[in-house]
Amino acid sequence: MTLTISPIQGIPEVRAGDDLGGLVAAAVPTLQDGDVVVVTQKVVSKAEAAMAPIDPSDPRGHRAIVEAESVRIVRRRGELIISETRHGFVCANAGVDLSNVDEGWAALLPEDSDRSARRIRDVLRARLGVEVAVIVSDTFGRPWRRGLTDVAIGCAGIRAVVDLRGTEDSRGRELQVTEVCVVDELAAAAELVMGKATGVAAAVVRGVDPAWLGQGNVRAEVVRPPAEDLFR
Repeated sequence: MTLTISPIQGIPEVRAGDDLGGLVAAAVPTLQDGDVVVVTQKVVSKAEAAMAPIDPSDPRGHRAIVEAESVRIVRRRGELIISETRHGFVCANAGVDLSNVDEGWAALLPEDSDRSARRIRDVLRARLGVEVAVIVSDTFGRPWRRGLTDVAIGCAGIRAVVDLRGTEDSRGRELQVTEVCVVDELAAAAELVMGKATGVAAAVVRGVDPAWLGQGNVRAEVVRPPAEDLFR
């Protein structure tokens, strides 16, 4: 399998109420069946008006928003808060982000990123007549590892997790526990052509295994229930 990952250029500055799916369709009318469109959370939040005003003169002005967006504070260390959001994500500052937004505003996580992905996918189908998958990505840190990477916080048209249990490895051994979070892998790969300072808010991944395509839901498939979580 060979994958190609291409940035989507030409998406203008997104404002509240914009048809994000339409903007993507206009920017990349050459989408093909089976493509995966990865869109950053920031532009989804802007289009859906998932924004909150803050006092730009107060370096801690977003703290109250972080508290409001959290259902549980996991850890505090200085200015850093690790919390659980109502979506079930455990991340820094409840996903509240001040980068790449106008001064005096903070971006919040979309209310339902899986639904956001479905809406974009529906528009692309209607405008371009193609069956594509859509992933909404965001930047997360990881326990025990330095550095950031993009992960999927919503998806449509692609299975979030591919279960390989019961299949055989290259030596003929049966896999017992292997479940691959392909939407996270694709989100991280797409970020390599988007970056944080380029203004590129979306990318196309072409060549994914057709077996990965289908119904998918990040909150249902990826977020580990507390009963299965060894660290809560």
